[in-house]
Amino acid sequence: MARSLLKTWTISVCKDKIAKSRRSEKKKLQQFPGGSIDLQKKDNGIGILTLNNPSKKNAFSGVMMLQLLEKVIELENWTEGKGVIVRGAKNTFCSGSDLNAVKGLGTSEDGLALCMFMQNTLTRFLRLPLISVALVQGRALGGGAELTTACDFRLMTPESEIRFVHKEMGIIPSWGGTTRLVEIIGSRQALKVLSGALKLDSRKALNIGMVEDVLQSSDETKSLEEAQEWLQQLVQGPPEVIRLYLEEALQNERDLLGALWGGPINLEAVAKKGKFNK
Repeated sequence: MARSLLKTWTISVCKDKIAKSRRSEKKKLQQFPGGSIDLQKKDNGIGILTLNNPSKKNAFSGVMMLQLLEKVIELENWTEGKGVIVRGAKNTFCSGSDLNAVKGLGTSEDGLALCMFMQNTLTRFLRLPLISVALVQGRALGGGAELTTACDFRLMTPESEIRFVHKEMGIIPSWGGTTRLVEIIGSRQALKVLSGALKLDSRKALNIGMVEDVLQSSDETKSLEEAQEWLQQLVQGPPEVIRLYLEEALQNERDLLGALWGGPINLEAVAKKGKFNK
């Protein structure tokens, strides 16, 4: 009985803290408007998620970060969906965070909050029950490069590039990009890419396994059509089947968490939480 009450109390406290943190994050991000995240859901079960802030090379404003989470939630509930393509407007993928937001969120506390917000959003995106493809047209820089790693697959146009420029800004990838990059290309290649802030053109990216394929056209419309054709080959059949493939990969993780959460070790650690705060 006591263990059950403690487990309920722990979950309640966690939910309350998360809710307060999200309200605070939302209020701060709303101070930095500009651009939009647009979602088109097609009848064939493929969604087109477009970063639309071309005057800033599709950099994320604060409002766009909030809208991205909203679109992810919408995609989570899209029962007819099978796949989603992420792209940027006007033949440019994304140049990371809008500098106005970066400057306005200048404290370490603000930076950490932004980091956690985007990590959570991109983790939810990666776990969507949809096959996701990043269509890199033009440049994917900084946070834009990190966004590509949150997709199941990456396609590039011939003249596009991916570059993790974080080192040149005196920071490290903070949206979960480092871990995902290691999973995609391995630790040695990831170290080279990150420490050297290497420019990955389409050929180099293909050679190291960063992308699945280089499309034929650099034209915005034609390359989008190519990407849809490429994805269509993977999403044949009913959406329920696609979801089962993707959900099975996460089932073991959920089972393990379910076995540990509220268990003796977890409850003992929670009871001693004061030690972790010293």
